[in-house]
Amino acid sequence: MDPAEAGDGSVAPEEGQQPPTPRPRRRLLPRNVKVTLTVLVTAFVIEYVLLPELASARREWHRLSQLNVMWLVLGALLEVAALVAYAELTHVVLSPGAPDRFRILRINMWALAISHTVPGGTVPGTAASYRLLTESDVSGSTAATGLATQGIGSAVVLNVIFWLSLLISIPLQGYNPAYGFAAILGVLLLAFFAAVVFFLTRGEKQAAVIVSRLADRLPFVRAETVTSLVQKVADRIKILLTSSELLVRAGIWAAANWLLDAASLWVFLFAFGARVNPIDVLVAYGLANVLAVIPLTPSGLGVIELTIIAVLKGFGVPGEVAAAGVLSWRLVNFWLPIPFGGAAYLSLRFWHQPTTPTTPTTKPTAKALPSS
Repeated sequence: MDPAEAGDGSVAPEEGQQPPTPRPRRRLLPRNVKVTLTVLVTAFVIEYVLLPELASARREWHRLSQLNVMWLVLGALLEVAALVAYAELTHVVLSPGAPDRFRILRINMWALAISHTVPGGTVPGTAASYRLLTESDVSGSTAATGLATQGIGSAVVLNVIFWLSLLISIPLQGYNPAYGFAAILGVLLLAFFAAVVFFLTRGEKQAAVIVSRLADRLPFVRAETVTSLVQKVADRIKILLTSSELLVRAGIWAAANWLLDAASLWVFLFAFGARVNPIDVLVAYGLANVLAVIPLTPSGLGVIELTIIAVLKGFGVPGEVAAAGVLSWRLVNFWLPIPFGGAAYLSLRFWHQPTTPTTPTTKPTAKALPSS
């Protein structure tokens, strides 16, 4: 037998030769399967959701010539204000040490663009935000905790708005089984978020052990690093929960984000002649966004449109008018952030000045580009 061969038939590395790199573990779903599923889901949404809605709205498109352009401008400005409010929410949960607000706005726009093009809910966008925030000198634990607080707090505020709207609307408009389903889904989500927070703040040692065991099973992941991050996140969550002023400010900006977005929807509906009670709009809007939490399509594409149109029809709004107003609003709410998010990412890449110390080859008299 060749001396280079081991008893089990494997080939031993020669002296001075690097041992072979261990093969990475298989992923749960191969990349080609994920791509295929994404294409199929996207094709289904386009074929059976978007095209029928566009055909319905097209019959009302002649109304554009009769619209007051100022209503459309107001609706777009309200959507911009909603994005600014969300950037302010991000700034609050990352303080102290948060990047400047304009940088946060551009990071959020890029994350929004990713969430609007990739299935998986807000997870891909959150990952992009985390990477850009850490590149902007925000510590990993602060970025992780801030984004988690932002997502959980925003979901809590959305459910509160939806439940309050239901309490006002049901005596006036009647009860719909979809309301109960959305309310139960919201309760389950809030219970899950509460369990995660409790687990991290009251049982961080057990959480660290569990996460460490999971990390040991993943390739290219160091268990010590993950355990340290979990501990830092738990410590920062405790700090955030003890700051009532911060929580109130975050709640105000989260509410402003949702209410300004809903106001934009109301304005677009009004522009097409739909005189809808604002409470009814909040019910339709809240129901759609709660259901959109289920990550079937990118950011609830198709789910939000169909839900809002169906609820508005139940409130007496003509279907074609509702479709025209909702699709016009989604043009600003969903589609326009994609190219603007791409432009925001390019600006972050080309205008970002690294904060690492200058190398000896750098001239000491050279001026640094201003941080954007």
